[in-house]
This record gives sequence, C-alpha cells and structure tokens, in this order.
Amino acid sequence: MSSDLPDYYFRIRENGAVVFRIDTENRQRRIDMDQIAVINIKNNDVKPQGDRELSAGDMAAIRSWMAERTDLLARRDIDDIHRAVDHMNLTTQWVQSKATDEQLENVTDALLLAMHDLRSVLVRKKADRLMDKTGD
Repeated sequence: MSSDLPDYYFRIRENGAVVFRIDTENRQRRIDMDQIAVINIKNNDVKPQGDRELSAGDMAAIRSWMAERTDLLARRDIDDIHRAVDHMNLTTQWVQSKATDEQLENVTDALLLAMHDLRSVLVRKKADRLMDKTGD
C-alpha cells in the first residue's frame, strides 16, 4: 500500500490547503505526515511551516496542485451556474403549477429582487462586452 501513496498530501481548507510531505520510509513502516507549508489559492501565497525551506521539488508539487485546484474550482463555479439555471426553470414550473398563494407570498419579493439584481448585472456586463467588441 505505501508504494501507492503520493509524496504530498493537501488538506483542503477555505482558500487553499495545508501541505504535508508523506513519509513511509521509517523503521515502524507507518505513514508519517510532516506539515511543510500552508497555501492560499486566492492570493497565490505559499508559507513554509516554521523555519523550513521548501525544495524545488516541494514548490513544483505545490504550484502544480495550486494550478489544478484553481482549474477545478473554476469548473465547479460554471457547473454551479448551470445548476442555478436549471433550478430557476424548476422554480418557474413550481410557481406555475404547484405553488399555493401562501407559498408565493413567502417567496415572491425575495425572488423578484434577486432576479432584478441578476438581470441588472447581466445586462450591464453584456453591454460592456459589446462596447469592448465595437471598440476594437
């Protein structure tokens, strides 16, 4: 089993991860996890643990993980938006076919404000993109 383990383990946390180096080459043949750094995806920061100096291999593994994680989070964001569109359609169907007056009273103002806010931002962003295209 130990030969299948990666050299590094990244414990996900908000905005990044804690990085551990995995060691299975010890007398007890147990898995040791040595914390070597804390990383922040948002500001692209890598902080070594304590007075530790990270090797070029450590930094390469960390930078690779950060790039993969950033890509994964971006794909998840788009997937979440597509799910939101689906949910809006399901909500429309619910309003039209199943919602009671009491249920509609409970959600109408919040939905209208959220939809108005979204529409305003989408229209402004669309206009900005169109202006950028015509300005080229």
